[in-house]
Amino acid sequence: MELPRFILGDNTDFPDSIFVIHTEYPRFIIDLKNDEVEWLEDFDKEDEKELADEAESLITQANEFYDREVSRYEQD
Repeated sequence: MELPRFILGDNTDFPDSIFVIHTEYPRFIIDLKNDEVEWLEDFDKEDEKELADEAESLITQANEFYDREVSRYEQD
């Protein structure tokens, strides 16, 4: 199955949260309410520096994806 790079998610148990799921390595879920990130990968010490460098860019892309999706809903 081919998955999109980002997926929007919500849950009635977390009514104030909107989640963006990043499906490619490094996989993560970000709660846009507070920008809290849950990594779905295990990282070793060597990966941590590379991850730190990439994380900011990925989180920015997740926010841009959300903004794009919301604008598309508003157009309908």
